[in-house]
Amino acid sequence: MTTAQSFTRHDITFPSGDSTCAGWLYLPTGVDSPPVVVLGHGLGATREMRLDAFAERFAQAGIAAVAFTYRHFGDSGGHPRQLLSIKRQLADWDAALAHVQARPDVDRSRVAVWGSSFGGGHAITVASRHPELRAAVAQCPFTDGLASALALGPLASLRMTPVLARDLAARVRGREPAMVPIAAAPGAPALMNAPDALPGYQALQPPGTTFRNEVAARVIPTIAGYRPGRAAKKVTMPILFCVSDTDSVTPPAQTLRYAGTAPRGEIKRYEAGHFAFYTGETFEELVRDQTEFLVRQLHPAPAVSTP
Repeated sequence: MTTAQSFTRHDITFPSGDSTCAGWLYLPTGVDSPPVVVLGHGLGATREMRLDAFAERFAQAGIAAVAFTYRHFGDSGGHPRQLLSIKRQLADWDAALAHVQARPDVDRSRVAVWGSSFGGGHAITVASRHPELRAAVAQCPFTDGLASALALGPLASLRMTPVLARDLAARVRGREPAMVPIAAAPGAPALMNAPDALPGYQALQPPGTTFRNEVAARVIPTIAGYRPGRAAKKVTMPILFCVSDTDSVTPPAQTLRYAGTAPRGEIKRYEAGHFAFYTGETFEELVRDQTEFLVRQLHPAPAVSTP
């Protein structure tokens, strides 16, 4: 029988733009130059919110993993705090890949990306821009800002207009940002207000988390215009789309249409909701499927065999 590979976890930082990103590096024990997967999270989330659970499983399969937190969030650098910039987050992905390429303890020719929710959209964008990657995983990916805005509802969107105006004025005047909640109860103004959004985010937070349930409101119009699913047709490497059929945040119909345009795309569908992907039986099913996919694409050294 085979056993899970043991691993070690290391705190890392790497430069990005005018600051740094903090992360964890998971290295399989006793493996020279393992392949590596880079993991990034969703809207305002930090790596402590279950990225470690996925990274650990990949490391147990002989795949090194780098889980990082975007600038302006958690223990990463960047000012002002809680600034959600799509451009900066994509730059953080590029910086994470550059960090991996500079490391002597991983195989720089076997690199994959893994993103969840908003980070799943980023993973599609990043994969389309980095043809040297071996594989990509997009979990419950944000693929179309307009579709997500319609899911939010026009009334909730309108109720965020005043705070958006205040934040844009604060930006012009060099003042601290005006904040909008990331997740809130149904009908309340927030980036996500589906019934499972607020309890879903709360369930991902470990004790002592660095997560704050707010971001600078100036991101609202840029989210609505972000359509990373359109880049799927430009992803040349194998990409696995893990889609929730009951997703209340990233509507699955549009995601499936985009996924179908990826030349080497694979699609796995799950009945569980958007936030259920991170825990319990659904997590076990997902991480098993994703590990199988990554092992197939990255060819890690087999785990140690025992009689």
